[in-house]
Amino acid sequence: MFIVYNGVVIRNAGFQDCGQLAEWWNDGDIMAHAGFPLGLGITPEEIAGKLTNDSDKSGRRLIIEYGGVPIGEANYRNKGEDTAEIGIKICERSMQNKGLGRLILSLIIKYLFGHGYGKIVLDTNLKNTRAQHVYELLGFKKLRVNIDSWTDQLGQKQSSVDYELKPEDLNDYSI
Repeated sequence: MFIVYNGVVIRNAGFQDCGQLAEWWNDGDIMAHAGFPLGLGITPEEIAGKLTNDSDKSGRRLIIEYGGVPIGEANYRNKGEDTAEIGIKICERSMQNKGLGRLILSLIIKYLFGHGYGKIVLDTNLKNTRAQHVYELLGFKKLRVNIDSWTDQLGQKQSSVDYELKPEDLNDYSI
């Protein structure tokens, strides 16, 4: 994937990005919402190994840049049956709450729908109400709430929300 739009670049992660990804993934503040308040404890070399399995067909880890600087990461995975699962993190705190998440999600969604996917799914922590608001603005339909469905690194029960988006449900609030 390679998308350029109004100063935003979304591109496939490469081996040159492993150090940055390790920095973000090992930061418990960034990873807490994903159930890793202590970070992942992963090395750049381990990330490089994971990147070797990425492909356009199976899915990709993506780097998000703004103004030529990496500010976050995203990913998509082919779940089969024309379904992609996506995730996104704006990791640089100074770039959060600026509407970039909605814009970046819109760009990724339009790319995936334009490349043969007929449905996009994702989940988020029930406590992440900001993300839920953005997903619903874009047209995602809430499928279910999973109460106490997983346990984070600190042994705390967490709940999640499952979402689904089909092309006919997509709202265009950003582009």
